[in-house]
Amino acid sequence: EQLWVADITYLSTRQETLYLHLVSDAYSKQIMGYTLSKDLKAESTVKALQMALRRRVYQNRNILHHSDRGLQYCSRIYIDALQRNNCQISMTQDGSPYDNAVAERINGILKDEFYCDEKFDSFEQAKKHIEQSIMIYNTKRPHLSCSMLTPEEMHQQDFLPVKYWKKPSLLRREVH
Repeated sequence: EQLWVADITYLSTRQETLYLHLVSDAYSKQIMGYTLSKDLKAESTVKALQMALRRRVYQNRNILHHSDRGLQYCSRIYIDALQRNNCQISMTQDGSPYDNAVAERINGILKDEFYCDEKFDSFEQAKKHIEQSIMIYNTKRPHLSCSMLTPEEMHQQDFLPVKYWKKPSLLRREVH
């Protein structure tokens, strides 16, 4: 709970476009807060932030909140919510998805592995599917970058496990 990343991704029913607002912990990859809405209003984005704030485990840590420069994240209501909760604000420079890669990766996992990009029959069906998918994602799906722990397990660690992006044997090669 030192760096949170936020993003909005698009889903759909047979009748309309839906918006999944997410706030995730960058280190543990845990989805801390979310809301599914029929609009892109900042109030919906604030709901995801409020859920994340309620679910905090480490209340004494300062949080850096990173997002793109979407209107929701630049809105007075969202900025006020961040400032009231002593969150520092960071935003991408040019809106490139690479500048918010962790959030984009979580969106991709939900869509690719949990089929959240399917066309749902109704808002209620989509909401139920999203709730179940996020619960499974947080509690059952291990991440290689989290030493094969689930996001929930990683989030509860009192220490920071060593994270390898290359095989340890490759890191020990002698240089000639």
